[in-house]
Amino acid sequence: MSCVVCGEAEAAVRYAATDRLYRTTGREFRIVQCRRCGLLRLSPQPTSAELAAYYPEDYWFTPDAGRVSRLEERYRRFVLQDHVRFARRALAAAPAGGLVVDVGCGGGLFLRMLAERGHRVVGLDAGEGAARAAWRVNGVPAVRARLSDAPFPPHSCSAVTMFHVLEHVGDPAAYLEQARALLGPGGRLIVQVPNVASWQFALLGSRWSGLDVPRHLWDFRPSDLETLLGRAGLEIVRAKHFSLRDNPAGLATSVAPGLDPMARRIRRTVETPAARLSKDLLYLALVAASLPFALCEAACRAGSTIMIEARARR
Repeated sequence: MSCVVCGEAEAAVRYAATDRLYRTTGREFRIVQCRRCGLLRLSPQPTSAELAAYYPEDYWFTPDAGRVSRLEERYRRFVLQDHVRFARRALAAAPAGGLVVDVGCGGGLFLRMLAERGHRVVGLDAGEGAARAAWRVNGVPAVRARLSDAPFPPHSCSAVTMFHVLEHVGDPAAYLEQARALLGPGGRLIVQVPNVASWQFALLGSRWSGLDVPRHLWDFRPSDLETLLGRAGLEIVRAKHFSLRDNPAGLATSVAPGLDPMARRIRRTVETPAARLSKDLLYLALVAASLPFALCEAACRAGSTIMIEARARR
């Protein structure tokens, strides 16, 4: 398989890794580095049928009726404010009244928070359960579809958002072109991906949760994104290297994947309510302890995620 950034077929093996986080498989995968441009990718990439087995049915968060779940929901609302603020600033420069389409919407909490602030929103997700949960739990319209099949006319959207989506798709260049086709004049594309130019990756290597083997097919640096966006006719307006939801939690999950609340749920870890609360609090303490490092690397433009606002090139 050729590099999606430069087209080079030759690559060198950097790591061998398995599903450290969710344990959906014991199979070992290789992460290789393009010999020309340095892009990291999974090789060989799983087939669509194989990938489906690595995405559990509950690969998103929706609260249940329990007290602990309600606390988790409040925490998620708090840390998602970072994403909402970034999106609303982009929308302030976009045409008013158009749709905000969130690709890979999961349970739809981000869209719900935007809708509460007056924006017209709709979610896209390849998983039927995710689209259903967005409707049922968070009350936002959602469609089971991929971006290539999005049921919206060209140039009908004020913004398209992709939070931790691009690294999962087989052809990210095509995905960016499809997103651009949906944007109206002055519309904004918001993309967030893990950043392999981060300090966390430099320190942790294959143990960094941002690699998320085998679900992440590509591992991007900011320069890789800039190249792909430019090829799709888009230019970067601004970039943010810190995410309150993702950067400290990514370090905490790298250090102790068994404490990650999503990982415990997907692994079907048997817990009493008291044990669940205790583990959640311990994980939260680890996230808090990771915050100073996450802030420092982000201040040096080496945060473990990069969030980009882009528009059609003028």
